[in-house]
Amino acid sequence: MKHRPRKLVGKMVLATMMSVVLAACSSGAGGEKVEPESKGAMESYGVGETFKAAEPFNLSILYSDQPAYPYKKDWLLFQKITEKTGVTLEPTIVPMSDYSQKRSLLISSGDAPLVIPKTYPGEESAFVSSGAILPVSDYVDLMPNFKDKVEKWGLQDELEGLRQEDGKYYVLPGLHEEVWPDYTLIVRTDIFEKNNIAIPKTWDELYDAAKKLKEIYPDSVPFSDRFQFNSTLNIAATSFGTKAGWGFGNGLTYKEDQDEFVYTSTTPEYKEMLTYFNKLVSEGLLDKESFTQDDDQAIQKFVSGKSFIINGNSQTVVLHRNDMNKTLGEGNFSIAKITVPGGPKGQLMSGSRLENGVMISGKIKDNENFKATMQFIDWLYYSDEGQEFAKWGVEGETFTKQDGVRKLAEDVNYNGLNPKGTKDLRIDYGFSGGVFAYGGTTDLLHSMFSEEELKFQQDMKDIKEVVPAEPPIPYSDIDREQVTLLSTPLKDFSDQNTLKFILGERKLSEFDAFVKELESQGLPQYMQLSNDTYKKYKENKQQ
Repeated sequence: MKHRPRKLVGKMVLATMMSVVLAACSSGAGGEKVEPESKGAMESYGVGETFKAAEPFNLSILYSDQPAYPYKKDWLLFQKITEKTGVTLEPTIVPMSDYSQKRSLLISSGDAPLVIPKTYPGEESAFVSSGAILPVSDYVDLMPNFKDKVEKWGLQDELEGLRQEDGKYYVLPGLHEEVWPDYTLIVRTDIFEKNNIAIPKTWDELYDAAKKLKEIYPDSVPFSDRFQFNSTLNIAATSFGTKAGWGFGNGLTYKEDQDEFVYTSTTPEYKEMLTYFNKLVSEGLLDKESFTQDDDQAIQKFVSGKSFIINGNSQTVVLHRNDMNKTLGEGNFSIAKITVPGGPKGQLMSGSRLENGVMISGKIKDNENFKATMQFIDWLYYSDEGQEFAKWGVEGETFTKQDGVRKLAEDVNYNGLNPKGTKDLRIDYGFSGGVFAYGGTTDLLHSMFSEEELKFQQDMKDIKEVVPAEPPIPYSDIDREQVTLLSTPLKDFSDQNTLKFILGERKLSEFDAFVKELESQGLPQYMQLSNDTYKKYKENKQQ
């Protein structure tokens, strides 16, 4: 459940709109399916086989450079890819902070590398009509591991949501065997235990717990959050029967009983969620600064003992412990991720088994290594062997494996799994980075989790019911441009008023007036266009 920095949103919208305009001037989407050139391809390649190019070749790839583990040309990762497969990667290095914008510009100008990773489903839509990216669904027969996992894990319905108006999809997503929850609330379990306060299982119980903490520690604000509260809104909204924060997306929510989409922030469920968090703020239980403060400010309040609840994930809980060992002293505190609280709609969990994946440049159609490239991508991103390699590295060098159990080498550390290790799996070797390592079996995913995180995952699996994926709305190129123009200001206005309602800057009694204001800003046109497109898609599918 990764998030993208807010400062990139404006750049992304601009780049996307530029791409749409350029695309509208070009030829139709996808183009004719071609017979792939097969130089370097294996004659016989299937599930369980290591890809080895019949003839070595170089392959260009766009690389998102993560400042926490900056790119190194001599990483073992790249050396072993060439050694194992005969493919030498030629990265175009782009800072992570500029990745979305730079990717859009490179694709639109025709200068993009052949392989374009780190693409979230939906981001590919702007490039479809120009033919700048490959309709990968036409060529998945070249990818036996991808097809095997889709069939074995029953991912067909989720892939259906990626299809464009032409019935094809243009991004190869990361595939997970099961939904993978990560973000939740982290609490000071020692403070809860000391004061005989039960760990909350619902949002109402969280309110009760925060109220008791405020009574006991009147100078504190029990809950001070980071991520401008967007992560908490995201995880909470599902159990209120709505979407918010990082999960607000295009602002649409599918109502199965009506078989149509509604605008999320106009619903009674959304108002109920706003009412709940407004109560926390008005009673001094939720820090008003949660919506505006930098992450570092929120973290400092938590690690110094000024607050007791914060949003986070499996990595941040480790970082907080390291900080608190310095601020509070090792052994003087305890913190833990808790199961995401349930709400009025029950113990629900949203999430997709698809994550960011790979686009392929349309230029691949004229490349002599077309078939070999598809086989290579299939092996690296979708085979069990390739996924283990991208995540763990090289057996005998960065990890050992006995009876199916993987263990980091003595001198290698990753995210606190082996604190005594002097070398980092990502920084020093290049493995487990965001460009290559995602998707896979639950066993592989869990293999790098601590016992604490494994318990969290099991608790979520035991307690939560996963909300079904919504049906797709495959807009035409012309409609997509109109949708962008309509949906962006509607979302901005919803975000602004969500903040005002929660902070008490606008009375909840004005919620109906807020809905009418949305209607005056093009909401009816947006809903008409979206539902008409959905109905057309449904009719075509039934034919």
